[in-house]
Amino acid sequence: MSRAPAVAEVLGATGRGIADLTRWLVSLFSRSLQVRIVVLTVVLTLVAIFGVGTYMTQVIARGLFESKLSVVSDQTNTYVAQIESVASEEDLGEALTVQLQSMFSRSPSPLRSISLEPRDANSSVLPVTVLDTVQGSPRVEELPEDFRQQVSDSVADQQRYTSINLAESGEIPGLVVAQPLSVPGAGQFDLYVIADLSEEQATLDFVTRAAAVAGVVLVVLVGAVGLLVSRLVVTPVRTGSEVAREIADGDLDRRMPVTGRDELSQLAQSFNDMADSMQEQILRMERLSVLQRQFVSDVSHELRTPLTTIHIASDMLYESRDEFDASARRSAELLNSQVDRFEQLLGDLLEISRYDAGAAELVVHPHDLREIVTGVVETVMVVADRSGSQVRVHAPTAPVMAELDRVRITRVVRNLVVNAIEHGDGRPIDVHLGSNAEAAAVSVRDHGIGMSTEHVEHVFDRFWRADPSRKRTLGGSGLGLAIALEDAHLHGGWLQAWGELGEGSCFRLTIPRRDGQAITTSPLPLPPADAAPRAALVAGPTSSDGSVRIQTGSIPIVVEASADEQGEGARTGDEHDV
Repeated sequence: MSRAPAVAEVLGATGRGIADLTRWLVSLFSRSLQVRIVVLTVVLTLVAIFGVGTYMTQVIARGLFESKLSVVSDQTNTYVAQIESVASEEDLGEALTVQLQSMFSRSPSPLRSISLEPRDANSSVLPVTVLDTVQGSPRVEELPEDFRQQVSDSVADQQRYTSINLAESGEIPGLVVAQPLSVPGAGQFDLYVIADLSEEQATLDFVTRAAAVAGVVLVVLVGAVGLLVSRLVVTPVRTGSEVAREIADGDLDRRMPVTGRDELSQLAQSFNDMADSMQEQILRMERLSVLQRQFVSDVSHELRTPLTTIHIASDMLYESRDEFDASARRSAELLNSQVDRFEQLLGDLLEISRYDAGAAELVVHPHDLREIVTGVVETVMVVADRSGSQVRVHAPTAPVMAELDRVRITRVVRNLVVNAIEHGDGRPIDVHLGSNAEAAAVSVRDHGIGMSTEHVEHVFDRFWRADPSRKRTLGGSGLGLAIALEDAHLHGGWLQAWGELGEGSCFRLTIPRRDGQAITTSPLPLPPADAAPRAALVAGPTSSDGSVRIQTGSIPIVVEASADEQGEGARTGDEHDV
């Protein structure tokens, strides 16, 4: 009884080992083109050899059998003629026995027995059988009943034959040929000649073994040839894959080795030419990008001083506008507003140049995200009232704490709320807050004109506008969303956008609750819970909240997997609404 658990454990370990080996082989077959080529070549060769070998074996076996049948049939005809020529004597049975023994001993081919059976049961001549006393032979009564019946029904000169097993083990094949004959003065008889096919079987076995050995050798040779040919093809492909991967990782100087002048060498040379062209273009674009960033940074800094002077003069004129006539007062007001807008644009340019130069830094402290959102909503309430939009905040009762840079997150939230007011067409704007164990999130939902697929793809591009003919009522530099996206990335978070024409749009900011913590899900759904349940585009950084990622335009795009998943996300978000 104590051995049963041990046996079960051994069997279980063996089963797991076989399963692991099977998975490894399947994985190797799916990952290696060379293995697939060799395996398929060997399998197809085995199938071809098996088919051809089976066919050839059957043809040879049929030929040997028909050759033996022809020989035994001719012998049977000769024996019938000899027996029918036996003269009628007093002791006819003895004469027939002597005749059969003579025929058996002089047979040119190996026989097991010769039997002469009278058809008349009352015949004066008894059945006569001459057989091999060493190896033995089946007797006539042991032959198949249907065959003996066919022989009994046969007429003169008509032969019947069948194949039998001469041993009970079935390993020694034999052939029976039977023919009716007439003995003068004795009546009708049936002559049975049983021949041994051992030589023919030995010949067939030899041919089969030779074919099997030749097949194994051929399979090994074909497998070796397949391995060699696949290696000649796969090795350059594998090298090209490794070089392409290294180039993608940033090593632009890697190239494929070019040897010879065949098609693979031409492919390698074409690949290297393409890599040279790409490297040249990338380096040129890098130089242009550096020059562009340097130009923007230099111009922004150089404009600081004159802009400060202009701003002071503008403030003086604006404060004294009541002393001017109507035309001059209006000019002073326009000058002040445009100088403010110019200063904002300059500030945005300086900020984006810091991000481009990698000089932006975070100053993080624990803050309640509700206070930041509430403060932003209070500062834009006048603008919202003027546009006719009602800003509704849906926040949990408990604090939504996170380690963040208050200035940057405030700027992101203000930008999102102001954009919603400008594009909300006077309809309500919903600001949702939520949190889970790893992340805190803010989503701003408007019900205005919405965005098309093209708009969603480019919404975070610098200086991009969905509708250039649409009047910008609240100013702005065209860099707000680009800076907001960089602020979100600086926190290790996401800023994502969704929109549908006629249904409005929604922007979701998700940041980790602790600085440096990775986030995998957002506590708020996107598309929003009140969106129509259908596939939609979501623009922003790659997330892992069950979406399918694609790359399009200048930013990553994710496609929500299904309406069911959207509904599930919506239910999760509703738990945080108040």
